[in-house]
Amino acid sequence: MASMRDIKRRRQSIQSTQQIAKAMNLVATVKLQRARQHAERSRVYFRSMLATVLSVLEKAGDIEHEYLREQSGGKKAVIVISSNRGLAGGYNSNVVKLITRGRLRKDELDIYAIGKKGRDSLKKRYNISADYSACIEEPTYADAMRVSKEVLAAYVSGEVSEIYLAYTAFINTIVHEPTLIRLLPFDSEEHRQRMAKKTKDEGKDEKVKQEPYLQMNFEPKAEEAIDFLIPKFMTCLIYGGMIEAVASENGARMQAMDAATSNAEEMIEDLSLLYNRARQAAITQELTEIISGANALA
Repeated sequence: MASMRDIKRRRQSIQSTQQIAKAMNLVATVKLQRARQHAERSRVYFRSMLATVLSVLEKAGDIEHEYLREQSGGKKAVIVISSNRGLAGGYNSNVVKLITRGRLRKDELDIYAIGKKGRDSLKKRYNISADYSACIEEPTYADAMRVSKEVLAAYVSGEVSEIYLAYTAFINTIVHEPTLIRLLPFDSEEHRQRMAKKTKDEGKDEKVKQEPYLQMNFEPKAEEAIDFLIPKFMTCLIYGGMIEAVASENGARMQAMDAATSNAEEMIEDLSLLYNRARQAAITQELTEIISGANALA
């Protein structure tokens, strides 16, 4: 059995760790509330943008555009959103698994990293084309626009043939879903199904309505409207992914620190029991030695 001094030191160490975990839990809770409100407000704009893009594409009829057609050659760009800090349970590792255990092959990927944890985990096996880790600290629409412009430039030049977004979708405080979606080439049905699933997961009845096929005259032309709308929509998706990722990160950290606090409490109780047993054994031994000494003198 460990000595009382060792048990006491270990208990004090765990108590200090427990205090840190409680503080981090409190900070994560406050940040989560703010990030959650931000994410919920941004969804209104996102859904309106999606409805607009789908309506334009459906009513424009069959048109040829580089944002809509499949392209051959070039790599696949993946924008990976993780965090700059750990201690958030499996939050970062789950996003990385979307890439390492997904359907995309290693030799065809270019990683655009937003977050140091995802970047550090992927850089040993994948090519990191760009690093935007500073953006995830306080995500802004301007940050998302900068990422979108650079990735779109690679797409237009033919360096990449597809663009994907990997992030953690915020469903509620407890549920955070690692998600991999294709941004380009734009697939109307894929985005419609994803939005229907998302609103269902949120427990809402909202749906992106599919309007009947109608011809539409554009001013400017349909191709020019798509040139304007698709990059806007892509920026909106990246920004929404960053906002939801921040909310998911703080939700995951809050759960991890809550679990750490509970585990520390259990360990402290076990160590207190061991300490009391060791103390009782020491007292018993001292009493036995006193009695033995007294008997020897008698």
